Amino acid sequence: MRSNSSIDRAATDPLPRIAKGVVLRRLAASDLPAFQACRHDPQVALYQDWKAVPDAEAHAFLTEMSGIDLLLPGTWSQVGIAEPGNPRLAGDIGLFLAGDGRHAEIGFTLARESQGRGLGTMAALEAIKLVFELTEADRVLGITDARNAPSIRLLLRAGMLLAESRDAIHRGQRIVEQVYAISRQQAA
Repeated sequence: MRSNSSIDRAATDPLPRIAKGVVLRRLAASDLPAFQACRHDPQVALYQDWKAVPDAEAHAFLTEMSGIDLLLPGTWSQVGIAEPGNPRLAGDIGLFLAGDGRHAEIGFTLARESQGRGLGTMAALEAIKLVFELTEADRVLGITDARNAPSIRLLLRAGMLLAESRDAIHRGQRIVEQVYAISRQQAA
């Protein structure tokens, strides 16, 4: 039997979110093989802040994310990316709402076989819409390594504009980070 809070959440949960060409959905423990295949691909992980973890840790993460409240101030949440008609996990998108709620950040990971077909762009566009629908954030940021040309192209296709370049350290190496942003007004 489901509790009242489970029923309430199911009625108000913004996921799954189905749009033309993409589905944003809850991550699930059953995503473990696809999630780990993506996370253990060195080409996919090249510019990411995360590191591959053992199966037990990934399983615990997927289980946690399957029930997390989205866009709580000061926390990251991950949602799955899939294609309509194919529930297999194609990647995931991270959503972070600043502690003061004034801005949000998105980050995305796509399995190599899911790249280059517009799926990431469609997922980013839907994630941006989701942020603006569920929060009072004024803008959404996407931060990437300046060498990550595919990520930059995706952010631009999602309507984000370069707002800032800054020096950073990534995995012990000096890099240039580029911050892309889209305001609530630009997304409307």
